[in-house]
Amino acid sequence: MLVLVAPGQGAQTPGFLTPWLELPGAADRLGEWSAAIGLDLVHYGTEADAEQIRDTAVVQPLLVAAGLVCAQALLADAPEGAVGAVAGHSVGELTAAAVGGVLTPGGAMTLVRRRGLAMAEAAAVTETGMTAVLGGDPETVTAHLEKLGLTPANINGAGQIVAAGTAEQLAALAGDKPEGVRMVRPLAVAGAFHTRHMAPAVAVLEEAVKGVGADDPKVRYVSNRDGRVVTDGREVVQRLVHQVSNPVRWDLCMETFRELGVTALVELCPGGTLTGLARRALPGVRTLALKTPDQLDAARELLAEQAAATVRQPDSSR
Repeated sequence: MLVLVAPGQGAQTPGFLTPWLELPGAADRLGEWSAAIGLDLVHYGTEADAEQIRDTAVVQPLLVAAGLVCAQALLADAPEGAVGAVAGHSVGELTAAAVGGVLTPGGAMTLVRRRGLAMAEAAAVTETGMTAVLGGDPETVTAHLEKLGLTPANINGAGQIVAAGTAEQLAALAGDKPEGVRMVRPLAVAGAFHTRHMAPAVAVLEEAVKGVGADDPKVRYVSNRDGRVVTDGREVVQRLVHQVSNPVRWDLCMETFRELGVTALVELCPGGTLTGLARRALPGVRTLALKTPDQLDAARELLAEQAAATVRQPDSSR
């Protein structure tokens, strides 16, 4: 069984979209989405520098657009049953919702544009940010963060928790690491996402989704709120709304992958972060991170192998 996953903010690098524009129809699709949401996705994905694509209002639509272009190329001729589940980390959940058939690609792009703008506005109220905390006992780390007034906003598993809070609180963390932690590393994001600081964005998104159509997922949709498989499309959309102020539980998603019997994981462009976590937390699961179109053939072969294994039945006469 193969799970297709989509990364969140922090996965972007300058120019990462450039090679994907060579795919047939990719530039046209990106042009249409750019016109629809009022944001030049091609410019930001090919020419903008690291600081420009750190902007929440820019990078969120950019990541979803890149993931959708990548997914469309990967799945265009995929055999039925090739993907057994989808999931996304933070804003990657919108990519997963579109790939899983809950949202249309255009609907996902419209919603992610509203999401990025609302979260950027909420982040502007107070200077906030996020820092990865690597190593240490999870309970010890969480207790230490709470003592400093920080929120464990992303509990990613594999020895990684992301703390979120004000600049002062994060500075205190840098000078007072939890026991057993080997490193704290500031992330390239412009706000304390998945915390109470994002409450104003929830209200905006509640209004934004009122006219959004939602179908039930066509494949298993694993929610990063609690790792649960959600089968109702409207519930998926409501989780997307409230996810912006709730912690991401990627550790629970990976537990669900294990329970479902996942044997392979492919991470959509710009891949790397989630496959790294999977290698540490899901030993024995084959992983592939899509960074450039050159890796599509390998990913297609993996999908075909997994689909064939899914339909293959043991011979009961032996």
